Amino acid sequence: MNTQTNHKIRVDVSTSYIEDQSKPDEGRFVFSYTITILNEGTVAAKLMTRHWVITDANGKVQEVRGDGVVGEQPHLQPGQGFRYSSGAVIETPIGAMQGSYQMVTDDGLHFDAEIAPFRLAKPGLLH
Repeated sequence: MNTQTNHKIRVDVSTSYIEDQSKPDEGRFVFSYTITILNEGTVAAKLMTRHWVITDANGKVQEVRGDGVVGEQPHLQPGQGFRYSSGAVIETPIGAMQGSYQMVTDDGLHFDAEIAPFRLAKPGLLH
């Protein structure tokens, strides 16, 4: 069994800066992100837990672990997707997030769906 083909979860991310909730003078920069999770494999899988690593421009790291996403543990059939939005607060106008979803197939195989690093950045910054 080729687990690379059978268990293929694609994660797409879009981010935006939430100006009206941010307070730059107080070191509070609020971002929203929308995640689309697509099961591109051949086996159904359920998202059990999440692990995020959020890093600001000062190198401060926050780790977030928990069950599911936005209170749900989506069960994705092959070809099915799930989209949700959430947020992150960091102390600098630029940061990054990365992580993984811990998945389990209908036949009990556990695997991680990696989330590639993505930027959190206030618009108009040169770096």
